[in-house]
Amino acid sequence: MSNKGSPSLFRKWVMRQYWRMQQSQAVVGLLLWGTTITLLVWPYVRWRFEGSCADALCFNDTIVGIPATYFGLLSIFLTVMFGVLTIGYLYDQVFSLWTEWRSVDMERNPYVTYAMTPNWMMMTALQAEMLSRQSEGDEAMQAQAEWFLKWCKQYAEGEMFARAVQRWDSDMGETPTFWFTDDEAMQRARDLKFDDEA
Repeated sequence: MSNKGSPSLFRKWVMRQYWRMQQSQAVVGLLLWGTTITLLVWPYVRWRFEGSCADALCFNDTIVGIPATYFGLLSIFLTVMFGVLTIGYLYDQVFSLWTEWRSVDMERNPYVTYAMTPNWMMMTALQAEMLSRQSEGDEAMQAQAEWFLKWCKQYAEGEMFARAVQRWDSDMGETPTFWFTDDEAMQRARDLKFDDEA
C-alpha cells in the first residue's frame, strides 16, 4: 500500500512474480547448488576415476560395467547434499536461528502487527460488539469497543476484505452488510477488480 492507501500495482505485480519463483526455490536451489559444486569439484578428482591413474587411491575405469565417472559425480553430489543437511541440522537444533527469523518475520508482517485479515476482522468485530453490549454504563469499555469497531471498519476498505466478500458472494450468495461497515463499503468491495491474472 502506498501512503495514500491505494495499492502500488507495479510493486504488487513484482512481488507476485517473486512469490511464484519462491515456490520452487527450495528444491531448485538445492539441485542447482549440488550440481554446480559437483561440476566445480569434478575436474580436480576426475583423474582418479580414469584408467591412466597410477596413484594409490584410484578407482577402476568401470564399476560393475558402469563408468566410474558416474559414481564419482554421484558421490560428490551426495557429499554436498549431506553438507547442506548438516548445516540445516546445526541451524535448527544447535543454533535455533529459525526462532529469531520467525520473530523478524512476524515483526514485518502487517497482518500480525496492525492490519486485519477478513477472518480476524470478523472475530474482532464480534467480540467488540459483545463487549459493547455487556459493558453498558462502563464508558471506558464502551470507548474501547467503539475503537475496535472503527478498526474493523477501516480495514473493510482494503483489498483482502474485498476478496473475501467477493468469494463469500460466489460461495454463499450475497454477503450481508455487517454492523461495523455500511452498504457503500460493501459495494466498493464487490466492485474492486483484481489483477491476479497478469
